[in-house]
Amino acid sequence: MHIRTSFPYETTHEDVLVPLSDGTRLYARIWRPLTEEPVPALLEYVPYRLTDWTAPRDQQRHPWYAGHGYASVRVDVRGHGNSEGVPGDERAGTEPDDGVEVVSWLAAQPWCTGRVGMFGVSWGGFSSLRVAARAPEPLKAVVTVCSTDDLYDNDAHHAGGSALTVDTHARSARLLAFAARPPDPAHVGEGMWRDMWEKRLEAVTPRAHAWLAHQTRDAYWRESGVREEYGAIRAAVLAVGGWHDPHRDTVLRLVRNLPPDRVRGLIGPWSRQYPDRGLPPGPAIGFLQETLRWWDHWLRDEATDALSVPLLRSYVMDAHPPATVYERIPGRWVGDPAWPSPSVTPVAYALQGAPLPVRSPQHTGVDAGRLFPSGDDADLPPDQREEDARSACFEFEVAEETWVLGRPRVNLRLTSAAPRGQVIARLCDVAPDGASTLVTRGVLNLSARRGPDQAVPWRPSATEHVVLDLNAIGYAFPPGHRIRLGVSSAYWPWIWPQPGSEAGFTLEPVGSVLELPVRATESDPSITFGEPEEAEPLGVTVSATLDEPRPRRLVLRDVAAETWSLEVDPGRGGTRMFPDGLECTEEARETYTIDAADPLSARAHAVWSIRLHRPDLPWDARVETVSAIACDAEDFITTDELVCRNGDEVVFHRTWEKRIPRTAG
Repeated sequence: MHIRTSFPYETTHEDVLVPLSDGTRLYARIWRPLTEEPVPALLEYVPYRLTDWTAPRDQQRHPWYAGHGYASVRVDVRGHGNSEGVPGDERAGTEPDDGVEVVSWLAAQPWCTGRVGMFGVSWGGFSSLRVAARAPEPLKAVVTVCSTDDLYDNDAHHAGGSALTVDTHARSARLLAFAARPPDPAHVGEGMWRDMWEKRLEAVTPRAHAWLAHQTRDAYWRESGVREEYGAIRAAVLAVGGWHDPHRDTVLRLVRNLPPDRVRGLIGPWSRQYPDRGLPPGPAIGFLQETLRWWDHWLRDEATDALSVPLLRSYVMDAHPPATVYERIPGRWVGDPAWPSPSVTPVAYALQGAPLPVRSPQHTGVDAGRLFPSGDDADLPPDQREEDARSACFEFEVAEETWVLGRPRVNLRLTSAAPRGQVIARLCDVAPDGASTLVTRGVLNLSARRGPDQAVPWRPSATEHVVLDLNAIGYAFPPGHRIRLGVSSAYWPWIWPQPGSEAGFTLEPVGSVLELPVRATESDPSITFGEPEEAEPLGVTVSATLDEPRPRRLVLRDVAAETWSLEVDPGRGGTRMFPDGLECTEEARETYTIDAADPLSARAHAVWSIRLHRPDLPWDARVETVSAIACDAEDFITTDELVCRNGDEVVFHRTWEKRIPRTAG
């Protein structure tokens, strides 16, 4: 990583309040070049508190853009950070409409040329697409990184029609704790923060209530995404993803559905991160420089090579042994002029053998890894041999090097005695020594086999073909290896087990097929990137916790009871001390338990503790949450508790208990 200290422009920054039409004001930080000429504006718009939580990341991106002649703006959404208002459901709330107003406000400032771009990773990338779908005239370009276009299809709530456990629960618990954090009196005033906080707390509600109430792809999900609104997007879109992020299918959909003169796609080996940050797995690239060419083309009308690159640039990873973290994954870049690509051909691999029962133990999936890897040591799936042993497996010899680029598909002939269930397919690369590396995977709720907008019970003992699309991947299988397809009937704690799913199903290999998108083995040496660079870091220091460090992911087995637990540390330990005197302490733990033989024994539990402290004011705010989800045959059972304190005073205490019918999930 190159830390850049010299730029074409000197810069300054200021904090402002952006007024909305209903009187609410959003907190913003604006970095601008010191010039008399108006400049284009770039907007990053997320709820994650610009004065503390994202401040280190913001400091290395926004000043970099300002130093290159852009007004770079970071805004907290309504009801978060130091913004006024109360938090709402990001799926059905005012967030995108507020975003349109912010874009228009920026364009109207005397220091702005009237042209605006939006960018962001994950939530910020999705917000950019949602605002672009409303087509505000000043918004000319977007850079969306590791974001979804369909909150039902490939976000944190459902997969293949099945309700996700791991991030539906964990994300709901995290967002409850995050939304309950108070404004900072150092920025909103000592006389205002308490009143703003109390109003915010009265509006807070666990997000899992809404997510679990909509178990098919109904109007709630359709209207919150942009998949039905591609035609409304007029801004140019640079879509970026990573093979280790579940949102990478969004990139392929965008380059397929947006006009080719206004879209480009880029997929690397990365996890859920900006590709310049250097977090595993690499290689990192000069991503800020890459986006600068995009901005210069669309916001300044400068002649750049932004559109001379292939429509889709993808990194095809070389085979690599299984590991939970990789500093760098070897491979090569390929370019495709269209998607679907003329260089990709579907190749069918027929399954062989007699019918076999698939009755996976309920803890199948404990080696799935993290749903949203972010560069931690325990993020990625370990060796899959134990998971393979809990699955029905089919193997295919690799006679010559085979490159796969796109979404593999599985067509399976199944017979099930139960009206409910799910099927999970994993594609693995098996080395000559037997090591099994997970390449990609997919999930299908059997009730969603006729479409994610339907919940059709399986007719007991009926035999049907089901089609299952796996997540997209770019991977090179070398000769001498074997391609292994593993099929299981459980995948905990990624997805909630279905009632009666312990019976599994019978898989009939005859008539069942694995279809791989095989790409021509031609790399593109013209695809190159500069060295990663960022602006100077903020200077946040971290004090270690006094407790012994916990494993990031710990699997525990009670041999006598045959129960399994997965304990997850999201890595929030320690106290972060900011240059302005703020001290922020976060602790969290997630636990997922299940009985190997009972799908209704599944439990998810999360605890969050947050402290925001300014010794100089003094100010000492604390947020504590406990969230849990269980299930029986008819309902999901959710419980949440929120306690907020100002020093020793309890400011807010509330408990939610809710039963949500299991209509599909």
